[in-house]
Amino acid sequence: MTDGGMDLNELMKQAQAMQEHLMEAQAAVANREVEGVAGGGAVRIVATGGLEFRSVTIDSGAVDPDDVTMLEDLVLAALNDTVAKAGELNSEALGGLGGLGDLLGG
Repeated sequence: MTDGGMDLNELMKQAQAMQEHLMEAQAAVANREVEGVAGGGAVRIVATGGLEFRSVTIDSGAVDPDDVTMLEDLVLAALNDTVAKAGELNSEALGGLGGLGDLLGG
């Protein structure tokens, strides 16, 4: 069936193939790990590309009972770095889908 020169069956096949590629790309990065750091490595957070947080490591030198706010800031910075790196990993995986990754927030 054609509509103005477009084969709707072919269009549906292409959409299904694109969906399959998207799912494969998401699965490929879901378990890959990224590490966010702050304070020159004083705080490290490891998460997967699917944003499953696996570990938090804090160097004992970063722990100052008189300056808890600094440690909180370092943890937050490391968390933001981890999320940014996971986002980059997902964008790279979706990059081969001809801009579809950008449309889907990847």
